[in-house]
Amino acid sequence: MADTPDRLEELTARLKERGYRLTPQRMAVLKVLLESKEHPTVEQVYERLKKDMPTTSLATVYKTVTVLKEMGEVLEMGFGDGSNRYDGNKPYPHPHLICIKCRRILDPDVAGWADLPQQIAERTGYRIVNHRLDFFGICPQCQAKETHAGSNTASSTDTRLEENR
Repeated sequence: MADTPDRLEELTARLKERGYRLTPQRMAVLKVLLESKEHPTVEQVYERLKKDMPTTSLATVYKTVTVLKEMGEVLEMGFGDGSNRYDGNKPYPHPHLICIKCRRILDPDVAGWADLPQQIAERTGYRIVNHRLDFFGICPQCQAKETHAGSNTASSTDTRLEENR
């Protein structure tokens, strides 16, 4: 994948070719999506922009994300609760680690997984048209919070036991 300035230049050229106007708001949406490693929601992109660009509407962000998704330049990750997250940094299928507590999404560097869709297609006869590989777990930050909360609960329980003796 090209670095962000090159990719931004490529995307703006592709948008121009398709007849889209390159408004400052649309360019700002592009930059947020290309630079973000957090897989933001449309609402999170909007929140990042509205402080510096108060004329940007949520509809503009939705429209821009939809166009980029149709062009294959942003990867949409839908979840059962109806929330969608977007990856403009790596807009192609790749593994994700998803924290079930804080919903943080991480792109792990994993060698060898890229051949998996081809192997599955060869073994099953399926023509793979798209794929998604997500691993769900609890991130180190949330594990630390659980451990800290657990130790506070344990020490307060120990204190109460001591007081009742």
